[in-house]
Amino acid sequence: QVQLIESGGGLVQPGGSLRLSCTASGSLFTIYDMRWYRQAPGKQREWVAYIASDIVTIRNTNYSDSVKGRFAIFRDNAKNTVYLQMDGLKPEDTAVYYCNARHPYNVSHNYWGQGTQVTVSS
Repeated sequence: QVQLIESGGGLVQPGGSLRLSCTASGSLFTIYDMRWYRQAPGKQREWVAYIASDIVTIRNTNYSDSVKGRFAIFRDNAKNTVYLQMDGLKPEDTAVYYCNARHPYNVSHNYWGQGTQVTVSS
């Protein structure tokens, strides 16, 4: 079982920046692919960013088209933490952001955080 705790959300003006953090419990953080998702009011949850675990062959990152070039995902395995650096924020980025940990070879090992609210408004 993995517990994920997100932090770093808040209110920011358009064009501003925020850094979200997601810290995982346990000692097996490195074996999980990590993803960020978001859900805006009245919309379905959508995938935002991905970073590979240490046990897959291709260890890369990937982003949805809506955030590519503005957001960056990175992980600090020593701190069991994955980050989402969000720059150039737009009002349409307003959503609850969720952290997800998923084992790349056993999808039943799939865990979610409680979410953190990001509001982009002037």
